[in-house]
Amino acid sequence: MSLFEYITLSLVAILFVIFYNIWRHNKNVLQNWPIIGMLPSVLLNQSNIHDLLTLRLKRYGGTFDFKGPWFTNIASFIITSDPMNVHHITSKNFSNYGKGSDFREIFEVFGDGIFNLESNEWKQEREMFHSMLKRKGFKIFLQQNIQKKLENCLLPFLDHASKDVLIIDLQDILGRFTFDIAFNSIFGFDSNCLPYNFNELPEISYVKAISEIEDMLFSRHYIPKCIWKLQKWLNIGLEKKGKVAQENLYQFLYKYCTATYYKGADDVDDSDSSLLKEVMKEGLRKGKMVERYTRDTVVNIMFAGNGAVTSGLNWFFWLISTHPIVEAKIIQEIKDNFPTQEENLINNLNVEKLDKLVYLHGAICEALRLYPPLPYEHKCAIKPDILPSGDHVKPNTKLIYSLYAMGRMEQIWGEDCLEFKPERWISDRGQIIHVPSYKFISFNAGPRKCVGKDISLVQIKMIAIAMLWKFQIQVVEGHSVTPRVAVGLSMKLGLKVKVNKRSI
Repeated sequence: MSLFEYITLSLVAILFVIFYNIWRHNKNVLQNWPIIGMLPSVLLNQSNIHDLLTLRLKRYGGTFDFKGPWFTNIASFIITSDPMNVHHITSKNFSNYGKGSDFREIFEVFGDGIFNLESNEWKQEREMFHSMLKRKGFKIFLQQNIQKKLENCLLPFLDHASKDVLIIDLQDILGRFTFDIAFNSIFGFDSNCLPYNFNELPEISYVKAISEIEDMLFSRHYIPKCIWKLQKWLNIGLEKKGKVAQENLYQFLYKYCTATYYKGADDVDDSDSSLLKEVMKEGLRKGKMVERYTRDTVVNIMFAGNGAVTSGLNWFFWLISTHPIVEAKIIQEIKDNFPTQEENLINNLNVEKLDKLVYLHGAICEALRLYPPLPYEHKCAIKPDILPSGDHVKPNTKLIYSLYAMGRMEQIWGEDCLEFKPERWISDRGQIIHVPSYKFISFNAGPRKCVGKDISLVQIKMIAIAMLWKFQIQVVEGHSVTPRVAVGLSMKLGLKVKVNKRSI
C-alpha cells in the first residue's frame, strides 16, 4: 500500500469515526450534514419523526429551516408550528400560498378532486360540497345511516366480543364501520366491511388500499423526487405497493360509479339523499368526463370523510381508556341528558341533544388537538414574503406547518399542553370555549377549513356515546400505542382492546 493510499484510508476512517460519534450522541437531533442535509436523521428517526420535529420546533421557537440533500426538490423548506405564521399562511396572506408545482404529482391519487384544485376550480368544488353537506335531507339520511349501523352491526359485534372475552383490534373495527358509513353516504347502500355476521372479518382489499396509499404519499414528502420517481418507474418499494393499491381502489369505485351512471344520473329522485348522483349531475353540468370526475370526487370524499372520523375515534377511545376519571364524567353527562332506557338512547342522538354534551365535546377536541387526523399540511409561496416570526420566504419555497406539534406547544396551550384535559375547553359558566382555528388546527384554517367539520364531529359524538353507554374499553396490557408514519395519523400496531359490558 502506497503512502498516499494509507493516508487516504486513515482520513476516511477518522472521518467515519467522527461522524459516527456525532450521530450516536445526536441521533435524536436533526443533524445537518454536508451535501445530504438532514435527510439521514429523518430516515434514522422515521418511527418517531412527529415527536422529533416537535422537539426541534420547540427548541427553535416554533419555526426552522429544514435542509435536505443539495440539488433536490427537498433541498430546503420551512417548518413551523407558530400559530401566527399559520394564521398568516392560511388566512391573512392566503392568496400567496398555493399547493406548489409538484403537489398534484405527489397526490396524483386524488386526480382532479378538491384536494388538488386551486383558484376558481377549487372555489366551485367547495361550494358544491358545502351545498350538498348542508342539505337537511342528507343530514337526516346520515344520522339514520349511523343509527342503523350502530344497532345492527357495531353494538352487536362489541356485545359478542364482551361475552366471549375476545381481544379485538378496535382500530380495524372502527375503520370498517366508518368506511361503511362513508360508502353508504356516497352510494346509498352498505358496503358491509363490518358485516352483520360478526364471526367473519375478511380482509377488505379496498380498505387496505387506502392505508397503503397513505404510506406512499407520506414517503414522497421526505424521499427526493428523483428517487421516488425512479422507484415508480422501476415499480419497486412503496411506489409499487401504492400503484397496486391505487388500481384496486379505482377498480372498486369504478364498479359502483359506472353502475349508477348507466342507471341515469338525470333520473335521480330529488328525495334521494346519497351524494353520488349529485356529483354526477355536477360533472355533467361542468362538461367533464363524468366517470373520471365522479371517481376523483369520490376518492377525495372517502379519504376526507372516512379518515378523519376513524382517526379521531381511535385516539379518543385510547385516551378515554387510560383516563378513567374523564370516562366517568362523560358517562355522568350522558345520564344527565339522555333517557336511561337503552333502546331510546340511539334514537335520541340528534344534533340538539349532542350539543348539550359539553364535556364530551371537550374530550373529543382534546383527542383531536393531541392527535390530529393529518399531522402535517404543506403550502408553497408564490411571491416573496416575511412571516410574522420574521422568517423570510422566497418564491417557490415550501412551507410545512405541523398540526401534531401545534397541539404540543406551551405558547398555545400552556405548560400542561401534554395532558389530556377536557376542562381546558369549558368556561366557568359551563359553555364550550371557542379556540381560533389557526390554534386548534385539526380541521385546518382559513378558506380551506374543512367543510365537513360539523358532520365529522356529529359522527364521532354519536359513535362515542353509543359505545361508552354500553361498553367499557380496556387496552390490552403491554400493547404499545404509537403513531404510524403516514399521511393520516393512525396507530402503528392497531388498538388491541378487551370490551366489557358496562353496568349503568
